[in-house]
This record gives sequence, C-alpha cells and structure tokens, in this order.
Amino acid sequence: MAPMGSLTLSACASSLPRLSPSSRHLHFHSLGTRTRTRSRSPKVPKVVAYMEKNPNSPASIASKLIGALPVVGLVARIFSDEGGVGDDLLDFAEFRRSVGKKCSISDSQAFYDFKDRRGRAGDAFYVLLCCWLAAVGAGLLKTEEIYEGVARLRISNDIEFEEETFLAMMTTAKEKRAKSKNPIPQIPMEIRAEKALEAIYVCCFGQDPIEEEDERLLCTMLNAVFPTVGRKEVERIVTTMARQVAAGERNFPGQRRVSKEVVQKQLKDLEFLQQKGNPSS
Repeated sequence: MAPMGSLTLSACASSLPRLSPSSRHLHFHSLGTRTRTRSRSPKVPKVVAYMEKNPNSPASIASKLIGALPVVGLVARIFSDEGGVGDDLLDFAEFRRSVGKKCSISDSQAFYDFKDRRGRAGDAFYVLLCCWLAAVGAGLLKTEEIYEGVARLRISNDIEFEEETFLAMMTTAKEKRAKSKNPIPQIPMEIRAEKALEAIYVCCFGQDPIEEEDERLLCTMLNAVFPTVGRKEVERIVTTMARQVAAGERNFPGQRRVSKEVVQKQLKDLEFLQQKGNPSS
C-alpha cells in the first residue's frame, strides 16, 4: 500500500517546534498526512464537526439537513475544514484539527512532554489516534480491535496504515448498521475517554506502570480531547487505572506480546484484504 503523504512520521516528529508563550495552539493538522488546504467563504454555513457535539442540538440537526442536500451538502463539505458534515465520519486529519483548535499552551506542551517521557510510542500522533478510535469509533469498533491495532502500531510504526484500516472498518460497520436500520449506540463521553486511556496505555506503555508524572500528562491530554467529561472525572479515570495497573488488576482484551514478524504478517494480511475490497485502487 502506497504511503498517503510525503512526510514520514519521524520527519514530522523531528520538526516539531517547542511552544513559546506566543504560540496559541498545537496544530496537529499541520504535522500529519492527508491535510487539505481549503479556502473559506462567508456564504457557506459553519458546520460544527467535533465529536462531542450534541446530536439533538439545533446545530447537529442543521448539519444533518445540510449534509443531506446534494448541492448545499457538497459545498459545505468543500469549505468545512473540520469535516463531519451530516453523518460523515470524522477522519483522523479532521479530528486532529478539531482538537488542535481547542488546545491551550499547557495542553499542547503536555503532548510534547509525554513524548519526551515515552519515546516514539508516546508521539502526539499515537496518542491522538487512540483518542480518535475511542471518540469516533465508539459503537463501530470492537474493544479488541482497537487494542490489537494500537499494539500493532507500537511495533510497526505505520500510523498511516492503521488510520486507513480503522477508517475502513468504521465505514463498513456504519454501512452495515444503516442497511439493517440499526442505529449506532450513543456511548457516553466518560466511557469514550476511558477507552481512549486504555488504548493509550496499550500503545504507549505496553505493560509498564503509569508513574505520577504520566498521570498528570494523561489528565491534561484527555481533558483537552474530552472537555465535556470534566477534569475531576478525567482525573478519577486516570488515577483509578494507574492504581489498578500497579496492582495487576487490569487486563486488556486483545493485548498480547507479539513478535515483529507476527506484526508484519498481520500488516500484509490486512493490506491484502483491503486491496481485495478495493479492486480499483
């Protein structure tokens, strides 16, 4: 499978600037692949795409109506830099933009500090991919699928492949539910934040303990991604999991120690299945 962007993850990481007081946000969308440059137009209605939007709010209802209109929906999709118009899935690049716009200086610094502590496995892309899977994939992806994917990512370092694979899985699951008229379950944000934390642990920690400084950074990062959960609840989720990990009380389905050879075989199998499902690619 051909790479989707011209920048490698290692090159992106090495070019990450340190934040200064004049920096306002960590622009995750400028560091990754599939970033789209779009012009703005005051005539196009603003469509809020962040995954925490209330599905019953006037803005969400308007977004669905706009997305259902052939011409207007197409124009809205062209000029929306955050995606998620109507019932469209929020892809990883759009998710990063949504989160990056909401990050404060301290939030952004936490992502850098976490990478300093955890190394390559603690890269902001990896953390945000875990959050994306829990935030957008809740109700579409199985817990085991998420754990296996992020554990594979920890070894393979192929984030572009995992992004495409997970997006294809979510799209397929959504289409199946639409055909069977089975709505996607509404998973509470607290549960999504907890699942994101579990995915981050599998990807970034392996089976290492969560130290006190890690707890602080995890609280800051998760609060930036899931602000409606509330800092106190995020802190409770993080401290509870850290305590359970230390006591050996947490087991993650799908998490297992696998060799690099096994991971490479899994990647080849997934790539073959994806190409088989898209013969025109």
